[in-house]
Amino acid sequence: MMKAIIPFSHQLLEEVVLPGESVVDATCGNGNDTIMLSKLVSNTGRVYAFDIQKQAIEKTSARLAEQKIEHVELIHDGHEKVATYVKEETIAGGIFNLGYLPKGDHSIITTPDTTIKAIREMLPLLKKQGRIVLVIYHGHQGGKEEKDEVISLCEALDQKQYQVLQYQFINQVNNPPFIVAIEKLTQ
Repeated sequence: MMKAIIPFSHQLLEEVVLPGESVVDATCGNGNDTIMLSKLVSNTGRVYAFDIQKQAIEKTSARLAEQKIEHVELIHDGHEKVATYVKEETIAGGIFNLGYLPKGDHSIITTPDTTIKAIREMLPLLKKQGRIVLVIYHGHQGGKEEKDEVISLCEALDQKQYQVLQYQFINQVNNPPFIVAIEKLTQ
């Protein structure tokens, strides 16, 4: 059976992230990806988890405390500021869940300008064969514009430096989410 979107997004990172490495959760939300990444890098690695919503930081913090995970830096700031926090450090991967916080305020969404800036800041930090995985939810106001700009950026990446995968189910209704994954080919 084909993998659903979230399990496949995790698999893409599981294939390249090693214990002791650093990673970025660009939209920590309810903490699911942050916890997954923390397990991949183990106690010797580092997770930088961003969110602009206090509710998301608090929810993720509580879940990390429950599981006694301490190697995560929660950052109550926008993912477009990744280079401010991850300075001259190589990252093995990163993940974005674009759209709005599930069970949160649906009027607070990721935006094309901040998402594009974050991707551009993360690309030079990626190790060779590192991956940035974007789970794109686009069935909300502003979602189509962000989706289009992310796709446009990814299509323009030099194929000698990056390869880009799009994974989606095309027979589902109501704008199903899909994945765009960027893998760095060179160092």
